[in-house]
Amino acid sequence: MSVLKSKVTNEFHKRKIREFLKEELNLSSRFIKSAAIEKRIKVNGIAVKMNYVLDGNEEVEVNLSKEESQNIEPENIPLDVVYEDEDILVLNKAPFMVVHPTKSHQTGTLANGILYYFKETNQQCIVRLVSRLDMNTSGLIIIGKNQYAHMMLSSEMKTDKFQKRYLAIVHGNLKQKEGTINAPIYRESLDSIKRIVDPRGQESITHYKVIKSFKNADLVECLLETGRTHQIRVHLSSLGHPIFGDSLYGTEDKDYIKRQALHAYGLDFYSPKTKEKLSLRANLPYDIEELIQRLK
Repeated sequence: MSVLKSKVTNEFHKRKIREFLKEELNLSSRFIKSAAIEKRIKVNGIAVKMNYVLDGNEEVEVNLSKEESQNIEPENIPLDVVYEDEDILVLNKAPFMVVHPTKSHQTGTLANGILYYFKETNQQCIVRLVSRLDMNTSGLIIIGKNQYAHMMLSSEMKTDKFQKRYLAIVHGNLKQKEGTINAPIYRESLDSIKRIVDPRGQESITHYKVIKSFKNADLVECLLETGRTHQIRVHLSSLGHPIFGDSLYGTEDKDYIKRQALHAYGLDFYSPKTKEKLSLRANLPYDIEELIQRLK
């Protein structure tokens, strides 16, 4: 069970607990209403109503756990757990795996495996994805174990406190070994998955740095400042250096790798409850390691 605890300061003397929950703990009205109905909000160990007046010298507890269900079939799928605590689960997703069930992929997804994992470890959680990756992109994904964790991390993702780092192998050698790509990304039509660099698009910013150079190829680290669909793939291709294996924005390269050589290897963010900074890293998958060996 995950519990959020906080001491009431004198600032909230004679104020209602609803105001404390909103201003001090940053809880939404929707969350507060649900938790109050289920008697998951307590003052000094006693469940209270939201018109309760604080005296400035109490301890507030919010039980973040609740019974929930999800229409996803649990499946015994091996998971690579990089980090876990009461509130979040961080996994290193394998390549070629769909994150969440769709009409064409109802089983065998990461979410199916996560629900099985929660069941086997006796955790009353549903799959709340904080981040997502394309099927063919490997790397780190965050799952919030409760509504509070998901809400706080989703909000943090919109700030510079949350950093997403990727490694990509591109065709050719970049002239500038380090720089920033600030180019808007646009979707020309709703029936197309492809994006382009176009003034009509949304602001999109990618910081990049060449980590290692090979003959006619570079290993590039990318730090996202914005999170547009296909952002890294579009931006690197726009420089004339598409990612190996990216058939949508470059060429298939099946003799080298059977997917785009893109890996979400790093996440830097703050724990939603403890506010501790977490810096998580995931090793390169086998196919990108093999590609590097071939390029040496």
